[in-house]
Amino acid sequence: MNQPAIITDQLTFDFGALRAVERLSLTVRRGAIYGLLGPNGAGKTTVIRLLLGLLEPTSGVARVLGMKTTHYGGDIRRRTGALLEGDKLYENLTALENLRYYGRLRQMNEQESLARSQELLVGFELWDRRDEPIQTWSRGMRKKLAVARTLLNRPELILLDEPTGGLDPVATATLYSQLQEFSVREGTTIFLTTHKLSEAEQLCNEVAILYAGRLMAEGPVAELRALGAAPLLLIRGDGFNEAMVALLARRREVVDIRIQPHSLLIELADADTHISPLINLLVESGADIEEVQRTNASLESVVMRLVREKKADQDIALAV
Repeated sequence: MNQPAIITDQLTFDFGALRAVERLSLTVRRGAIYGLLGPNGAGKTTVIRLLLGLLEPTSGVARVLGMKTTHYGGDIRRRTGALLEGDKLYENLTALENLRYYGRLRQMNEQESLARSQELLVGFELWDRRDEPIQTWSRGMRKKLAVARTLLNRPELILLDEPTGGLDPVATATLYSQLQEFSVREGTTIFLTTHKLSEAEQLCNEVAILYAGRLMAEGPVAELRALGAAPLLLIRGDGFNEAMVALLARRREVVDIRIQPHSLLIELADADTHISPLINLLVESGADIEEVQRTNASLESVVMRLVREKKADQDIALAV
């Protein structure tokens, strides 16, 4: 059983004229918690649909649990658990009823389904609410139940598409902790997608970075973090805009900048850079700064560097 849980070889998929996934080759070992990371629109959901045999690749090959997705999609879906868009739960049923109904769909016998449902509800800290219709539940509780459902028939592999979407940090941390416990205890391989790169550092032991449908890097989190070893400056606050970014980008000590709704992440040329001129520039331009923090390399910085290098390579290719 040393065969990887997932192998893709030059996997490519086109939506009409749009290439959503391009020559994707990756390997997911059994028992791994593997994160496919990238911004919205990178092709992550398409990859999961290809792995489940819900889409047929334009070219290339994907094998899941040793089975070719184009030939054995039904078998793959029976032997795996999956959570795609939404939670797909039945509003008027209780938590326990939802799981037992899903057990019948999976052709589990009633005794086995009940025992496993109890185990999962206890493990995900939902047992005390088992007899409530889930329409009264919070989003975090519903998401935990939906993830628990993917584990009901003890699959070798579960595939989760943005499992923490819409959850607050506390609910996210709780869900990830519970997933880790089940993965370790049962040896379940977990393949998940996320655009929240900091979360992958908390949960995943192996990651791949997808950008515009292309694999940009793959490996253990520590190795990928080392790719972004440049010093970083995290500035939290409000009022950041593209004009400020343009001003900062002209400065010699700034290598790259990533703007977010309430923060700026600046890659510095040198760890000894004096940051006061940068802060003063932002304040004078109207930014309301709440916190300034020098930070270590993260997956966020890896993405910044890889995207910048990719664009540079493309510019060189166009110039040749």
